[in-house]
Amino acid sequence: MAVSEFDLFKINRYCTGKVPARFLDEMRIESSARGNSVTIVECRAPWHESLTEWSRHNVAQIRYDPVAGNWSLYWRDRNGRWHLFDLVEPGTVDQMLAAIDEDTTAIFWG
Repeated sequence: MAVSEFDLFKINRYCTGKVPARFLDEMRIESSARGNSVTIVECRAPWHESLTEWSRHNVAQIRYDPVAGNWSLYWRDRNGRWHLFDLVEPGTVDQMLAAIDEDTTAIFWG
């Protein structure tokens, strides 16, 4: 079972609301869904004239467990491996998004 359209809508609304409109030519926050997981990605405009592609940095991943009916939050290490963020209990998609914003460890947004 893939992520519900309603949860994807919430995640996309969260991403869209993270960056003020006046900065969208420099930065944006996007999400990418695959199966039961959604990755939140920070995208930055090319910083040098020789670059043409936007850079992408994975910020967080939330995964849906259809058996338990809840979401879990993951952080990415410097080697690209995802790890369970065990400072927040599994819960709703809204709780996972709030946990990303409330993170006092600065593991998501640095």
